[in-house]
Amino acid sequence: MEAPSTAIRLNPFKGCEGPEGTPVPWNQHGRILHERPNFTLDPLLHAGCYYVQDSSAMYPGHIFRKHLKEFGPGVRVLDLCAAPGGKTTDLAASLREAFGGDFQLVANEVMKARAGVLRDNVARWGDGNVLVTSADPAVFGRQMPGCFDIIVADVPCSGEGMFRKDPKAVADWSPELVEMCAARQRRILADVWPALREGGVLVYSTCTYEDAENDGNLAWVAETLGGEIFAPADEFPQYGVRLTAHGNLLKAGEVPGEGQWVGALRKTSANGTSAPGLKSAAFSVMPGVMKIEEFDRVLAIDYLPEYPVVELELQDALRYLHRDALRLPEATPQGLIIVAYHGHPLGFAKNLGSRCNNLLPKGRRILMDV
Repeated sequence: MEAPSTAIRLNPFKGCEGPEGTPVPWNQHGRILHERPNFTLDPLLHAGCYYVQDSSAMYPGHIFRKHLKEFGPGVRVLDLCAAPGGKTTDLAASLREAFGGDFQLVANEVMKARAGVLRDNVARWGDGNVLVTSADPAVFGRQMPGCFDIIVADVPCSGEGMFRKDPKAVADWSPELVEMCAARQRRILADVWPALREGGVLVYSTCTYEDAENDGNLAWVAETLGGEIFAPADEFPQYGVRLTAHGNLLKAGEVPGEGQWVGALRKTSANGTSAPGLKSAAFSVMPGVMKIEEFDRVLAIDYLPEYPVVELELQDALRYLHRDALRLPEATPQGLIIVAYHGHPLGFAKNLGSRCNNLLPKGRRILMDV
């Protein structure tokens, strides 16, 4: 089996080329790199010019775009299990290309530590129409019935698609794990189901190969909660993408990236439908829940134009990202400034004249020597 590939997806609104590579067939902004660079030492990554994402993990975004054509401006989308942010940034780019600023995307991650990573990655991407939340799926179902036109659910799974690059996934796998994951996925989908409006679209994906977690669960949603499964298209067979009963399967070793399965359906039931006999996923399945009211609108990269911009060379940009002291040109205005690399903002600093305070959030600093 070939070694895992490395892929990136460019931010189409940053105007940056990024590392060179071969185009990803199902994403016009994706490319599979010829070699893996040291991403940590590339300021353009930290500026949100591109996102490192496995090429197979870009396939849910392809299915999302196919169904996005059914909706218009003002569309509301929930990325339910969003961390670390690859699919969120893909969805955000697709929505902005389709509707400009007339959309709302909620990126949710129930685990608080992972939600922090999600927030940082969304902030780097820099789309102000993205809300980052940390709430249990049941909270959306209870408090936001019929709110969303599209829900993307890349749910926790048994992880067979990660076997090639994750030894822990191999060690953890068992038939009991598959059974537990399939049941948990059904609870998650049942809990969030009322938040999807009638006529809305569910894009459901996993990174495993098990029918019980893939085709079987999508069929269960259609039959139990009320939906009509979209017949999957036999696309990209020349690149190794398989057709299954209700979706598309990408298997490591057959496609350039890792494993992924994706399917979609339209909700046909009235709002409020839930599955009888299923215990809520809240608390018992996913701890670390915060209230749904705790929204974070990410505006960290939408800088106001009145702040002076100071361009940094590579080594100074890396010092900034390391949260080291900065040496600025003598003519730099005092007060808050934006530091940038190749014209792309990295963050704020405060020039006091005698010194300059580095205002990069501590959680975003790079740890390796620069």
